[in-house]
Amino acid sequence: MSWNPALAPGDLTEDPASLETLIVPRARDIGGFEVRRALPAAGRRMVGPFVFFDQMGPAEFITGEGIDVRPHPHIGLGTVTYLLDGHFIHKDSLGTDQKIVPGEVNWMIAGRGITHSERTDPPARQHPQKLFGVQTWLALPENREEMAPEFEHHGKDALPMLSGEGKEVRLILGHAWGEKAPVSVFGDLFYADAVLEAGAMIPMPDGHEDRGLHVLSGSVSVAGQEIGTGQMAVFRPGDAITLKAGPAGARLMLLGGDTLNGPRYIWWNFVSSSKERIEEAKDAWRRGEWGQGLFSLPPGDDAEYIPLPP
Repeated sequence: MSWNPALAPGDLTEDPASLETLIVPRARDIGGFEVRRALPAAGRRMVGPFVFFDQMGPAEFITGEGIDVRPHPHIGLGTVTYLLDGHFIHKDSLGTDQKIVPGEVNWMIAGRGITHSERTDPPARQHPQKLFGVQTWLALPENREEMAPEFEHHGKDALPMLSGEGKEVRLILGHAWGEKAPVSVFGDLFYADAVLEAGAMIPMPDGHEDRGLHVLSGSVSVAGQEIGTGQMAVFRPGDAITLKAGPAGARLMLLGGDTLNGPRYIWWNFVSSSKERIEEAKDAWRRGEWGQGLFSLPPGDDAEYIPLPP
């Protein structure tokens, strides 16, 4: 679809106060594989419903190696996985066994409780491989926190793609720029993958309370500042925001939405509006009574799991 948002040439954001928060993600090891975590951050816990943002890679694996995220639990959130390079296999306690490749989306709604794993499949380990992507968590509205878990996979051809004027934008979740993604989400939000040529401009979607971006490569200028590779920026609500790609172009993840009606507590892989609910989930995972309570292990990947942290 051709690009056609209302954007006049030279319509750039000039007010420095529009840039509310600048986040430099910190590195985290998730078992032999490093991620860079932008959310939650000390100065910003959430962007709209987005409570967690991990950039995975870019990484290279030698023959025989790969990603091995053992089965682990979640409650009270939805996870969206989006890859730019490589692939892996998602398995969960619903019985899902899904390969994900670049441009596709895996959307897992934990609700009252789900368990999943993410691993490189044996055929891929027979040669060197790459992996680059992003995984984010969205806190669920209170009336959805106890829903039954669900899983959706959507191929790249199902996701709206806008192109023109030096940019290509794939809408992953929610609605923006007059388009709507097919993924089943709750509330007002957007999440998009944008590739900009040098000097190309893109307006941030309006009509969303919270808006931010994460630079995967290159740089963009906005509000008189340059935001470089690996940085996340969050903008002041209500301002008209336009981004301009730097001399090397840019690849960005754009995200946002309405803020939630109250705080969310995060402990390990659990998100909830209730501290008591998190304690219940901790106790259920500690007991390990698979299939008899809150959690089960994924069929076909039930020989090991990540234990509850101390």
